Amino acid sequence: MIVHNVELVISAVRPDQYPEDGLPEFALAGRSNVGKSSFINKMIGRKSMARISSKPGKTQTLNFYKIEEQLFYVDVPGYGYAKVSKTEREAWGKMIERYITDREQLKAVIQIVDLRHAPSRDDVAMYDFMKHYGIPCIIIATKADKIPKGKWDKHKKIVRETLEMDKRDPLIVFSSETGLGKDAAWQEIEKRM
Repeated sequence: MIVHNVELVISAVRPDQYPEDGLPEFALAGRSNVGKSSFINKMIGRKSMARISSKPGKTQTLNFYKIEEQLFYVDVPGYGYAKVSKTEREAWGKMIERYITDREQLKAVIQIVDLRHAPSRDDVAMYDFMKHYGIPCIIIATKADKIPKGKWDKHKKIVRETLEMDKRDPLIVFSSETGLGKDAAWQEIEKRM
């Protein structure tokens, strides 16, 4: 998809604030600092539409980005960030859970993991949560530019095994620096629209 029009429509915390356009939605989930904002910006061809923060745990709302009047990316708060109070983490958890389990427009969750490292316990818990509720997943293994191409298969295998991935779920090697995987990611999204 070639993207010309993108707008941040709303930063929501409650279902009554969600957009009512009925467009397909794709939630972006991942550990704080895994590169969700960089992924969004690369996918939509913008430098700073999604705010990239030096401080993890910055996204505290569900940010609805309308793309080409055809779909929404919904950036959800990153998980696994220790410097946020337990109460705050629980509130985010409930907000994310309610959105993911109840939202009819949600077509898939794009879970972003770091290709360089085995998925964390939080990554596994998120994937298990989606499988439990039967929510389609697209796994994006980002930061591929940080490791030699010859090691990608080994790292993909670690991601698949650690998450105990369903063979039907796509695993896309991605780089926000080079754009590697951008077309493959768009194909997976468009298939589900």
